[in-house]
Amino acid sequence: MKQILFYLSLALLVSGCKERKTEMSQKDETQSQEETIISTMDEQEWTVLFDGTSFDGWHLYPQGEIPDAWKLEDGAMILRTTEARKDGKRFNIVSDGEYTNFVLSLEWKVSSGANSGIMWGVQELDKYEEPYYTGPEIQVLDNINHPDAKNGTTHQAGSLYDMIAPSEDVVKPIGEWNHFVITINHKSNEGSVILNNVKIVEFPVNGEEWNAMVTKSKFADWEDFGKYRTGKIALQDHGEPLIIGYRNIKIREL
Repeated sequence: MKQILFYLSLALLVSGCKERKTEMSQKDETQSQEETIISTMDEQEWTVLFDGTSFDGWHLYPQGEIPDAWKLEDGAMILRTTEARKDGKRFNIVSDGEYTNFVLSLEWKVSSGANSGIMWGVQELDKYEEPYYTGPEIQVLDNINHPDAKNGTTHQAGSLYDMIAPSEDVVKPIGEWNHFVITINHKSNEGSVILNNVKIVEFPVNGEEWNAMVTKSKFADWEDFGKYRTGKIALQDHGEPLIIGYRNIKIREL
């Protein structure tokens, strides 16, 4: 009997090891696929939106000059608002160009407690002081120290803000550069976020499924939110006197 129990236990152990090995293999394969996607895209045509040497192609939202709060440092655009902010003014910036279907690649980093975001479909309408009234947002955040991270996973870095949470937290430590690949494709009704080579968010970008997500979010009663398929890319100044950085920004239209 002891011998039978021994071999039975051994069989279960081997089976468990195989299952764990299969799970790890599947995860490695998924990550490898994401790396292949990015590598393949790098071989195709991109338009550089920020080359690290100037703010050409960007302006203050709405329709203004780039303010002194944004600096060029070591090939990156850095928002430093500790001294520049007055009367609660925010320094959101948007692309000069408008885009509909695209893949956006960029790197970002935050200081402790910082909050920002990347928006698309943004319209510069006179009635709105902020780009988030029209543009959906992919969250940029210090998940550890910013209080918004405690408001649910749909508010954490990489989320489709207040709608879709990241499948896992793969954000690098504060002060290190993270890499986003954001896809918005209205033709196939697909949106996704790859963060540091891991696909963490997928979502529809129009139609009934999109409307249902919006209805369940804080944006349910915002008449122009997410309504425009074509619009500008925005980099958000959330209002805190902290440091946000972006670099290597490029876009490929689909």
